[in-house]
Amino acid sequence: MARELLLEIGVEEMPAAFLAQTITDMEAGFTSLLRAHRIEHGKISVFATPRRLCLCCEELAEKQAEQLVEKIGPTKRTAHDAQGNPSKALMGFAKGQGVAIDDLDIVTTERGEYYVARKKLVGALTKNLLPELLERFIRTLSFKRTMRWADSSTRFARPIHWLLAIYAGEVVPFSIESIESDRVTYGHRFMSPAAIEVNGIIDYLTKLRRAFVVVAQEERKEVIIESVKKAASAVGGNALINDSLLMEVTFLVEWPEAICGSFATEYLKLPQEVLTTTMMSHQRYFPVVNSNGNLLPYFITITNTSARDKNIVRKGNEKVISARLKDAEFFFHEDQKIPLSTRVEGLKNVVYHSQMGTSYEKVERFSALADYIAEMIAPSRRGSVARAAFLAKADLDTQMVGEFPELQGIMGREYALLAGETPDVATAIYEHYLPTIAGGVLPRTVEGAIVSIADKLDTIVGFWGVGLVPTGTADPYAMRRQALGIINIIVEHGYELPLDVLVDKSIAILGNKLQSEAGFVKREVMEFFHARIENLLVAQGYPADVVDAVCAVGSVDVVKIFIKVKAMSIFKADKDYEPLAIAFKRARNIIKDFSGGKVDASLFIQEAESNLYNSYFEVKKRAAVSIEKGEIYEALKEMARLRAPIDEFFEKIMVMDSDVQIRFNRQSLLAEIFVFFSQIADFSRITVNYR
Repeated sequence: MARELLLEIGVEEMPAAFLAQTITDMEAGFTSLLRAHRIEHGKISVFATPRRLCLCCEELAEKQAEQLVEKIGPTKRTAHDAQGNPSKALMGFAKGQGVAIDDLDIVTTERGEYYVARKKLVGALTKNLLPELLERFIRTLSFKRTMRWADSSTRFARPIHWLLAIYAGEVVPFSIESIESDRVTYGHRFMSPAAIEVNGIIDYLTKLRRAFVVVAQEERKEVIIESVKKAASAVGGNALINDSLLMEVTFLVEWPEAICGSFATEYLKLPQEVLTTTMMSHQRYFPVVNSNGNLLPYFITITNTSARDKNIVRKGNEKVISARLKDAEFFFHEDQKIPLSTRVEGLKNVVYHSQMGTSYEKVERFSALADYIAEMIAPSRRGSVARAAFLAKADLDTQMVGEFPELQGIMGREYALLAGETPDVATAIYEHYLPTIAGGVLPRTVEGAIVSIADKLDTIVGFWGVGLVPTGTADPYAMRRQALGIINIIVEHGYELPLDVLVDKSIAILGNKLQSEAGFVKREVMEFFHARIENLLVAQGYPADVVDAVCAVGSVDVVKIFIKVKAMSIFKADKDYEPLAIAFKRARNIIKDFSGGKVDASLFIQEAESNLYNSYFEVKKRAAVSIEKGEIYEALKEMARLRAPIDEFFEKIMVMDSDVQIRFNRQSLLAEIFVFFSQIADFSRITVNYR
């Protein structure tokens, strides 16, 4: 019998949202458990359906790997008395390790010679270890939410109903509460609910498939994709297959089958997002579109059974979607009876946060901030920015968004266009929510970008100001995502927007809402932004030491930080880079406690001093022009011209001269050069290879 392990945890229907992460956690957790217990293994596969979590491990070793353990004891010098007899320390050590004194070895270390006990730990049989390991493994699985059931003290995502555990063809005996492990599983709840006895992985997968359970989620996903495409093609269209919806549906069923339904064509007059949101987010249906991407009056639902009469299922789903769309149609027409601009007043009755006031107050704050930003970067757009900011949250007062919160911004755009607002204003209302996910689409219009930055910054500074800050494990207000959104928008549009100035303005606008000292809030928020910038740049593949070096000089211009990091990353591969960096590290060490002073050229004694001084001013003149233009790589190449005079300086000059005046002057020269280079980065933080 193959040395394979099969574990299945049978449960009541689990939320689909749990399963993707659970699969990852189970594989990582079991791999770590086996490693910790020195049990070698082959491929580990984890499967999940709404009713079962399954782990398959191939080629699981019969026993633990042997392990040689070394324990250092007393020194050789103290291990015997003057007569050469073993000391109490040596005898105690040998007894504690369970070995004879003659079996101890002597090893030589940097600190001297020591006695050492070497023992070989024989591996235990895997089948004897598995009962405890599997029970511990199951009990330590974590979920977003857990529950207890009956009089059980165990917490799990849903009540456990059966445990299947087989190793090398034999049942692994253990229990969770009163549930004993066995070799029995169960088929589809409705189509084949009887008990099924299995002997191994292949037997398990084969018999469950006959019992209308496709255990492997990837296989179920492919079945869904193919059946949805086929059903859409049958009505002359293409299915809109959204990845998140596909994953959710995959984990909602054990035996997927597609059924195509339809709805009245009159509902196609509604905005397309209303229809797709209703179908996808609320009903888990796949919409159908034509070759131009326009919606057709069809939808595809995935059932969890082979329906005897598909027409009954189809009609039931059509009845449900028709009712939902009828409601949406009613909301759409009713909402238009009150102009969007009038609805802004209704935001006074919408609480944004108990410590931050109403949504109306938030609109007032980020509108003022948006106007300030517009004046800095797009003064000609101040009017449209102000209008977009004023209307940005108005759709929160509509019935449509009240029923379908996912449509906020989208409905604001649609209602704005219907009310005669300009396309730029309407688009900005939608775009100010972007990006909605990490790495998502960014605002395209200037108005959308400015209002988005203002809204997000008000959120970050506001919540920081009242002490509601993200932690390592929780970020309930998505402040990290919003900070990354601001950074990406600024970089994408190339805006010259100093972060410290924006934070100062936001703090001033918040006024008495702040519960912390303004200076403290600013420092914390700036550190928060710089951490996001560093993480983003490293995630984009830039060297961590280069990112650290650039960010360490404290730039508040996001675009310049990105330009500097890109240029430094390229320059780091230059032949002149490493010698120059080493020289500047050396310079940094010499001047680290030096406050600096004015350089006096008349105090130069040797030619190497004058050469460096003159070369520096020539380089500075040209490099400063490049820096001003944002041509950082060109500035770095210019700075590289100092390599030879710096090398000569350190070779021929004793910086720490006994003459105080000369020493001070030489240190001042190095300090001035180092400060100039620090406009780009702190070179002392960049890794170099010393040869």
